[in-house]
Amino acid sequence: MSEKKLRVGVVGMRGIGNTHAGVYKNDPLAELAAVCDIDTSRADEAAERWGARKYYSVSDMLANEELDAVSVSTGGFENGSWHYEPVMECLKAGKHVLCEKPISNNIEHAREMVRTAREQGVYFGINLNHRFVPPAARAKQWMTEGKLGHPLLINMVMWIDNPNETSPWFHLRALHPHSIDIMRYFCGDVKRVQAFANHAPKADGGERVCWSNVQVNMEFANGVVGHLTGSYDAAPRHNLERCEVMGSEGRFVLDNCFEELTFFPRRGDELTVIRNSIMGGVQGFDATFKHRIHRWLEQVSAGASRDEIEASGEDGLAVQEVIEAAIRSIENGTVESVPATS
Repeated sequence: MSEKKLRVGVVGMRGIGNTHAGVYKNDPLAELAAVCDIDTSRADEAAERWGARKYYSVSDMLANEELDAVSVSTGGFENGSWHYEPVMECLKAGKHVLCEKPISNNIEHAREMVRTAREQGVYFGINLNHRFVPPAARAKQWMTEGKLGHPLLINMVMWIDNPNETSPWFHLRALHPHSIDIMRYFCGDVKRVQAFANHAPKADGGERVCWSNVQVNMEFANGVVGHLTGSYDAAPRHNLERCEVMGSEGRFVLDNCFEELTFFPRRGDELTVIRNSIMGGVQGFDATFKHRIHRWLEQVSAGASRDEIEASGEDGLAVQEVIEAAIRSIENGTVESVPATS
């Protein structure tokens, strides 16, 4: 691995952008060179906080900084509409880009970003940070080693308490890139989906604009069948997420993203229980950003092949294709095919 630090810029200096900046500032593989926001006060504050140069436009930053990579941490409608323009500017300038999830709330924009990264020959990653925890890596190892036998079923739950009503599809497009990425991480590409959703009642007697609860049936390309339960009407302090994968020889449960991993053998009584703390693991959810961004820096620094990039742009596009198919299923009452992304 090269000892040269990657010079990095961060675009979009709200909370998540400052989280990215803090990780880069403290990672030995990175030099945080620039921060950028069209809101001048946010750019000014971030520059002072992190000791980086400030810019108010991406074009100005690219013209004046020799950057290796850029984090795009903008938001927008459904948390994704502001990603496209800065990502495309950076990709066309030959910069490696790590983009916040969702890759975009516009599927055509998402497809174009992935296509452009391929054409430019640069790395493109998405901050699908939930998979970057030691217990998930151990569970993946168990599957690779055949401990579960032939994979058969996957069930995923992700729920939080979010009152956002800016879009009927905000819940699906903004939250479930994480949950579907976890499902794909363990079981591969999704082939078909069938989804059902409802609007929770409100205190005034009406109902939510957002489709705030969803159940999605999935058929994977490898024959695994699975299910996603999602909600914006839950209490995440009790449990944010849960993933269960079953094979012909046993199953595992990964509880609350990183807290505990349990293996249940089919032909025995002795359970294997691994807690995050004994794996030298993640100290709180915010630390998942540190794990994800460090892995991004490792792979870019090492010159990994584009198809080895973990949580790549292709992965980000694939989860959005599943989400858009689920939306079509809800709208039309149909089973929907999921387009291939490669």
